[in-house]
Amino acid sequence: MSAKSRLSLIIAGIVLCSLFFTACVSTNIGDVTYSGRGLSVSLVHTGEPSEGYIQVTVYRIQNNLQEETAVLFAPLALRQGENSVTVPSTLEPGQYKLYVYLILNGERKTAAIRDIMVT
Repeated sequence: MSAKSRLSLIIAGIVLCSLFFTACVSTNIGDVTYSGRGLSVSLVHTGEPSEGYIQVTVYRIQNNLQEETAVLFAPLALRQGENSVTVPSTLEPGQYKLYVYLILNGERKTAAIRDIMVT
């Protein structure tokens, strides 16, 4: 196993552990889809309206290896209920693993890992 693969597994473990031990998360990250304009991230927010941003770290999966290809950001104004944000990006056809982070007031509030296939 390469050092990059080990690092990716460690990061994935840290993200999963933080998800299990996070209390009172008022925002949940839903589906992530890709169109030619970018990644569309759906969120459900039950707290007070707030502003922050979404960070998406994109890993391309190829030949059973995971390689970081981009770190993307988009501003976000959350309101109660369903929200959606488009993160501008261009992805080549292939399989990707996305690490999605919600940052509010300079703190990571929640995170999710999503797998997508771009055709």
